[in-house]
Amino acid sequence: MLGRVGVRLYLEAARRSFQRHLAYRSATLSGLFTNSVFGVLLASVFIALYRSRGGGSVAGFNQAEALTYIWIGQAMIMVIYMWSWWEVAVAIQSGDVVGDLLKPLDYFAFWLSRDLGRAGCHVLTRFVPTLLIGALLYDLALPGTPLTWLAFGASLILAVVVSFAFRFLLNLTAFWLTDIRGVGGLALVATTFLSGFLVPIPFFPSWLRALADFLPFRAIIMLPIEILLGHGSALAALGLQAGWALVLCLACEGAMALAVRKVVVQGG
Repeated sequence: MLGRVGVRLYLEAARRSFQRHLAYRSATLSGLFTNSVFGVLLASVFIALYRSRGGGSVAGFNQAEALTYIWIGQAMIMVIYMWSWWEVAVAIQSGDVVGDLLKPLDYFAFWLSRDLGRAGCHVLTRFVPTLLIGALLYDLALPGTPLTWLAFGASLILAVVVSFAFRFLLNLTAFWLTDIRGVGGLALVATTFLSGFLVPIPFFPSWLRALADFLPFRAIIMLPIEILLGHGSALAALGLQAGWALVLCLACEGAMALAVRKVVVQGG
């Protein structure tokens, strides 16, 4: 399919998605304010934790690293976009997906291109400003070497791919389910807690950490932050992310192949 349509179509889809999200200035400003407020609240909780322990480190994180974890996590929220994305499911339930599937393009690659364009916009409008606010308010443990930032950039791209592939799979359940709210609720809990978004995975009890390490959600939040902080091998982390990205993308293509054999439109 890439041969028929060419890479240009997917690049254009990414470009238009970038421009579309760049236009949401009011939403960007309100989102920055919300991220900053939550960043300050979470930072206060962690500062109190470290003061109660007399400083030092907790699960391998000193206070500066814990604060960096908080603000990087807040900055990544809109880039990885883990929650509340149901555009494909809406198209399936309305019947619009039938027209989309008749177009000479790879349906998954088209939506992935759009999501990468959206993520690129949010790197500029949400990630960078949120991180700057955190750096102005607190003493963060940001790396000083370009190589670490490059590794983090590659990790962030892979995190977006893993996040999108998981979200796309959730949306595809609309081919078989009339109500996907239950699936969405379970996914919300799993991605929020097991990705390390609220609490760093090294803080988990051993049994829960083993579960989180086994699942793909760690590749969305925790691994990019660990790369930025210099915890563990960056190459190993990138390899794990790339592995999950490949597995989930293949799963998406396989699920699409099953769905289009017999499309059952839920209304519309």
